[in-house]
Amino acid sequence: MGPRYFEIQAPAEWVSPIVYNSPHSGTILPDDLVQQSRLTPEALRQSEDCFVDELFGTCLNFGAPMLRALVSRAYIDFNREPYELDPKMFHEELPGYMNPDTSRVAGGLGTIPKIVAENADIYRGKISLAEAQTRINQVYRPYHRTLTALLDEVHGATQFCLLVDCHSMPASAVRHLRSHHEPAIDIVLGDRFGSSCNSEISHRVEALLTNEGFVVVRNRPYAGGFITATHGSPHQNRHALQIEINRALYLDEARLEKNSNFEPVKTALARVMQSLAQFLPTIEQATSQRLAAE
Repeated sequence: MGPRYFEIQAPAEWVSPIVYNSPHSGTILPDDLVQQSRLTPEALRQSEDCFVDELFGTCLNFGAPMLRALVSRAYIDFNREPYELDPKMFHEELPGYMNPDTSRVAGGLGTIPKIVAENADIYRGKISLAEAQTRINQVYRPYHRTLTALLDEVHGATQFCLLVDCHSMPASAVRHLRSHHEPAIDIVLGDRFGSSCNSEISHRVEALLTNEGFVVVRNRPYAGGFITATHGSPHQNRHALQIEINRALYLDEARLEKNSNFEPVKTALARVMQSLAQFLPTIEQATSQRLAAE
């Protein structure tokens, strides 16, 4: 039996049309990555969405499954197109079907990341393209097949599904968006400016989070990544919403350890997930009626 790169956490009874996904919270550092890296294992973890899977794990109590990565984001990034690769990372020339010309690749954060955290290079030298292909075929593609199957199963049963894509962001990512006298941004919701998720759902999630005391903004600086764009299709009753939580809320960012606010944040998110599960049937029924009339 080979290594496990991800897993489905299933509720006792799957009754919710919501699927939660945590693609960046994995902690496993495969040997081939560690051996080729110029960084320590601790440094390689700096890009992880630490404990995000745990923050949202109470979704199981409300009848919703979670797909979560077990392997580190430094090894492969599930929230990218399959072939967003930096040609400077590889011994060989990239085939024409690959996509090196994205802003994410330019920033060092392609499907096979070049850097972690504050522009720290991962590798001592170039790696082989065959290795990248192996990671994509054996890790990335099975993850996405699994996520698609989960969403298809929900949609097939109810003609409705909502993907909640769970992430965290460094405090520095949003600090510049506020003046000194304004409270820090706690959460960024990304619905790709309304193209990936019904506005009623986005509004409700924002209201629920705000009622819990979080400072929430929409689509700035994160509007949703590859996963949100791929699975969000409101006109087909398939909705995808990305949630980015400020790590400083619950984490010592330097030491990657939970702070004293972790449990209160987790409890507040549980209340939000419970309320969302109760609210969705009304949206589900209304959107299904609208689609039937079109």
